[in-house]
Amino acid sequence: MQSFLISCAAFWLDAYHFDGIRMDAINNGIYWMGNKDRGVNDRSVEFFKKMNQQLNQHFRNIILIAEDSSDYPGVTKPVEEGGLGFDYKWDMGWMNDTLKYMKIDPLWRKGSHNVINWSMAYFYYERFILPLSHDEVVHGKATIVQKMFGGDYADKFAQVRTLYAYMFTHPGKQLNFMGNELGMFREWDETKELDWFLISEYEMHRCFHRFFRELSALTTENPAFYEKDYESDGFLWIDADDADHNVFAYYRMTEGQKYAIVMNMGNIRRDHFRIGLATDCTLTEVFNTDFEIYGGKGVTNPNPIKSEKIPHHQWEISAEITLAPFGTCIFEVKDDPKPEPEPEEEPAAAEETAAKPKKPGKTAKKTK
Repeated sequence: MQSFLISCAAFWLDAYHFDGIRMDAINNGIYWMGNKDRGVNDRSVEFFKKMNQQLNQHFRNIILIAEDSSDYPGVTKPVEEGGLGFDYKWDMGWMNDTLKYMKIDPLWRKGSHNVINWSMAYFYYERFILPLSHDEVVHGKATIVQKMFGGDYADKFAQVRTLYAYMFTHPGKQLNFMGNELGMFREWDETKELDWFLISEYEMHRCFHRFFRELSALTTENPAFYEKDYESDGFLWIDADDADHNVFAYYRMTEGQKYAIVMNMGNIRRDHFRIGLATDCTLTEVFNTDFEIYGGKGVTNPNPIKSEKIPHHQWEISAEITLAPFGTCIFEVKDDPKPEPEPEEEPAAAEETAAKPKKPGKTAKKTK
């Protein structure tokens, strides 16, 4: 049976040149009948290790993904280090928590604020993929746009733009199911093609498609958004706890590059909104989900913003920005150069304490 299952996986990689394989419901294999209380299924765990090792030996640069909702440790660690040997793990918690939050009336999101910031509390235990997959848009679950709170067409698109800005700037790899980038209102149906007509016949969908394309370009062309996905110094919360305003702010960083992301999950425009900053810097807005070209109202930050030495929350430095309702801003951060230390003054030459002796003059010769 093990040989048959491994051969089946190898067939898709060999005959159809798949880039990788996502394996469903791994937790049902890790534990007896998927029940942690019944203990670990040792034979199944050994099978996962054997399969992943053999697939990696025979196929180069493939991606092996575990759809696992358990807290079993080491799913994405190499087999040699005691793990199961998967490359990535489906972050079921991030997907469920985020979509749950986006369905809540903004008036009540304050009470669920930690649903969003919780993902970073466990993120570095595994190599996670953030999935908005086929599972989220079938069987009466509604499409991604439909899941957004409210019945207003523009508000739904404003929220889904912020959802994707959050997804693409969050540490980890992103997986988006086909059709989501069109803003489809019809659930996926394997018997029908995607609703391509949306981007030719409807302005909002055309704008959203452009938003999706340009957000993807921004986050794939700048290493700060991917180079340190699984290293803790690639991410830093600026403010994870501003529940009163439904605002989240964080840095994405790598050597020589830094961005600040500020998300307004509320439906209120915020002018002169102050955020703390870790360093003296200049903020230049490079992306805003409320750009008019993306279907927004154009509530943006068109000019560079200089930080001020005004304390805010835990930071000694801060700046004022403008946030659109349901809007997200991405700022390029340029730290100010540290001032060169003033050279120390050389000590003044000590005054001579005694006059230099004069050279003796020539004396006249005595005559006899």
